[in-house]
Amino acid sequence: MHLATLARELQQGLQGEVLINEPLARHTTWRIGGPADLLARPATGEEIDFCLGFARQKGLPLHIMGNGSNLLVGDGGVRGLVVQTKAWRQVLVQGRVIRACAGAFIARVLDVAGRAGLGGLEFAAGIPATIGGAVVMNAGTPEGCLGDIVRGVEVIAPDGSRYYLERRDITFSYRYSSLRQEGTVVAVDLAMTASDPLVIQERVRKNLEGRQARQPLEWPNAGSVFKNPAGYYAGQLIEEVGAKGWQAGQAQVSTKHANFIINLGRATAADVLELIARIQEAVARAFGINLELEVEIWGDSQ
Repeated sequence: MHLATLARELQQGLQGEVLINEPLARHTTWRIGGPADLLARPATGEEIDFCLGFARQKGLPLHIMGNGSNLLVGDGGVRGLVVQTKAWRQVLVQGRVIRACAGAFIARVLDVAGRAGLGGLEFAAGIPATIGGAVVMNAGTPEGCLGDIVRGVEVIAPDGSRYYLERRDITFSYRYSSLRQEGTVVAVDLAMTASDPLVIQERVRKNLEGRQARQPLEWPNAGSVFKNPAGYYAGQLIEEVGAKGWQAGQAQVSTKHANFIINLGRATAADVLELIARIQEAVARAFGINLELEVEIWGDSQ
């Protein structure tokens, strides 16, 4: 079916917009990526349900995007339907539990938590992700990760049914959760602890300052490109093989933090992939260690 026809049908069920052949470079923190056949931006949970049902009905490949902060989209773009959850960002305080819809930015959840005197998420200050994407990848820092404070997650299954997973039903490990196999995360419950709002504010401030000092936040990036191998830091291994400053086209291995690849302005996914391959080859040759990607890769190369 023609994309324009699909877009019209999909738009009938949404208040949020539907875009055709939308460059995903506009929607990823790397500012890289070819077009999505269809990009839908549902505004409510019901609209997310509608988008998922539409993809099933039409047989469209489906991709769920939050802030695009841990994502490399191929230069050829993405086929099917991309559903962006950022517009669905309600955050509720329920005693010492915070319920955050999948599209809520971590910064917003932190703000609500701080005002309510609820601590436990400060380690995540500065992670430019939505809570849905962050919990699926078990995002974190050396101080903690999302899996440490998850109480439960509401999910839409591939058949459209909704169900709730308790923490004991979810497997979390380093930059991994079993939620990848479950379906689409629509809401996350976080178990928080009572804390002085001023103490929370100070912890957040220190963590943000630390990120700004260590990471090249002045350039478009996707955070850490590689996972840390057991017993090592990926950035240190990359630095030791002399890769800081390596460049392919407009992509560069950051001279500030070697596990970041930055976009100097007009980088392509091909540029980034070339650097990734060079780094992996150099580290494997020097240390016998195979660096695994932390970023997700979508779509076609051309």
